[in-house]
Amino acid sequence: MLRITEGRLAVQQGTETLFSDFASDGPMWTGEGQRERRVAVRFATAFRAAPVVHVALTMLDLDSQRNHRTEILAEAIGPAGFEIVFRTWGDTRIARARASWLALGEVADDDLWEV
Repeated sequence: MLRITEGRLAVQQGTETLFSDFASDGPMWTGEGQRERRVAVRFATAFRAAPVVHVALTMLDLDSQRNHRTEILAEAIGPAGFEIVFRTWGDTRIARARASWLALGEVADDDLWEV
C-alpha cells in the first residue's frame, strides 16, 4: 500500500502509441511467436519515490482471423519514469496499439520542511 500524508499526492497521466506495425510490416503484424515492445515514459515532474502506475490499452487493431493474445504492464518504475511493456505470442497479428497510463505518488512540498 502506498500511504501519502500531508497533501503530497500527485497524479500524472498520458497516452502513448506503442506501435503501428501494419504500416511498416513490423514484427507485431508479420511475426509469430514471442514478441515484445517497450516504450519508455518520462514523467513531466519526478516523484519522490516510485509511484503506483496503471496502464491500459485504449486502442488495439487486430487481425480478425487469429487468436487475441496480449499482455500489457508497467515495468522499471522509478521516480522519473517507467516502461510500458506490450507482449504477444503465437500467431496473433496486431496492426497497432495505443495505451494510456496513470501514475500516483508522492511529490516534494516546498512548504514542508524536513528537519
